[in-house]
Amino acid sequence: MTTFINTKQCQRVKAAGQGEVAEIVNRELCGAENVVGMLRWLEKGDHLDAKPLANTHQLIYLMEGSGVITLDRKEYDVSKGAGIYLGPDETAAIRQAGNGTLKLLHLVVPKIAEGQ
Repeated sequence: MTTFINTKQCQRVKAAGQGEVAEIVNRELCGAENVVGMLRWLEKGDHLDAKPLANTHQLIYLMEGSGVITLDRKEYDVSKGAGIYLGPDETAAIRQAGNGTLKLLHLVVPKIAEGQ
């Protein structure tokens, strides 16, 4: 079975200093058991601190705009098409840069034990 999700209808939630976020893939929306997908919008002054999540992998992909990603205390200028992978013990900080909104696709996937 295929489920189509109109992401424009997904509820956006504001988080102080962290822009807006809308879950677009999860168990409730489409029965996804091993992934949560979010769209995030960062405006000037907003940032996303991707924390380490035990037994979890994260992928953050820049869909629109430009920003700065901080990894291991080093900053990298990034723009549309850039992405980062974070393993269970890794962190990153992303902030908006430039004039427009920074739009991110953020996937969080738990590490599944072999044999499951």
